[in-house]
Amino acid sequence: MSEQDIARGKRAEQLLGDEMLKGAFATLKAEYLKAWETSPPRDTDGRERLWQAFQIVGKVETHLGNVLNNGKIAQHQLSGLTRG
Repeated sequence: MSEQDIARGKRAEQLLGDEMLKGAFATLKAEYLKAWETSPPRDTDGRERLWQAFQIVGKVETHLGNVLNNGKIAQHQLSGLTRG
């Protein structure tokens, strides 16, 4: 873990706390889910693309959360090194 990991973690925390970005994630997920729910069952390809888009939004959120957590771990590790 490095200072870069700490900086990336802090940036991820800022992004995840940003109301505009949180709103964008929520809006996209809601729109993709509604489109998927109202799509005709026979449109297998279209439904699959909508479901994948919905899943990708969640994966982006998860990735940012992982970067945030890695930054916290790096901070903790570097703090331990400077103390001991």
